[in-house]
Amino acid sequence: MSEKMIVVAGKRKTSIAKVKIKDGDNKVIYNGLPYTELRLFHKLALSEPIRICMHVLGKFNFDIEIKTFGGGKESQIQAARLGIAKALVKFTNSMELKKAFLDYDRHLLIADTRRKETCKPGDSKARAKRQTSYR
Repeated sequence: MSEKMIVVAGKRKTSIAKVKIKDGDNKVIYNGLPYTELRLFHKLALSEPIRICMHVLGKFNFDIEIKTFGGGKESQIQAARLGIAKALVKFTNSMELKKAFLDYDRHLLIADTRRKETCKPGDSKARAKRQTSYR
């Protein structure tokens, strides 16, 4: 008998979060640590999809393990947040939960595809050329 486990990836800028979800007893592990040991706003960002799931389904009995790499700390948290929400929707197959996530914040389920604009040739910045003085 194999228990059901789903792996979902969340991306933000250059950060990638791999989220494993399975039935369990409310454990959320972020890079090997319980997510409750994170800084306040990081903890709140990761708990948003979990709290919405509790409110909509009336229960939260899943074990979630998150591994992040690439990018910075903030984008890793946002990638993990996206991954958690996608994993919960995929694991529960609940259209009601999906609608709740989309109503609350579209970026819980749909990745933000914006990236840093590349620098232009012969210039050190992305947008307009620097002004030159002729006198």
